[in-house]
Amino acid sequence: MEFPGDLRYTKEHEWVRVEGTRARVGITDFAQDALGDVVYVDVPEMGASVQAGSTFAEVESTKSVSDVYAPVSGTVVERNESLGDAPERVNEDPYGEGWIVVVEMGDPSQVDSLMDAATYEAFMRSQAGG
Repeated sequence: MEFPGDLRYTKEHEWVRVEGTRARVGITDFAQDALGDVVYVDVPEMGASVQAGSTFAEVESTKSVSDVYAPVSGTVVERNESLGDAPERVNEDPYGEGWIVVVEMGDPSQVDSLMDAATYEAFMRSQAGG
């Protein structure tokens, strides 16, 4: 399982890559693996407002439908349109081509409350240990 060091993570298994005042958001390697084969991603519209901790997207797999929670608040300024034709990118490249949206953050300091890679990895180990 991968834990890229340049990302921040949530306990719900979303990741954030900070790009200035913007946050590129996706689901983690763990989340995509737990879901199984992704067959559909419901991506929010451009200009949609998202609130940290609230559902902003859905990922549907052959096993289930899972909510995706916004790690930060802001406005959707970019959508990964390619997921419409190739939702499997979430499985194949969760930290690259499988991103979901880019959010213009209302308060970039919200990122500080997210876990860094080492903390997320420790969180995952603690969850696995039961």
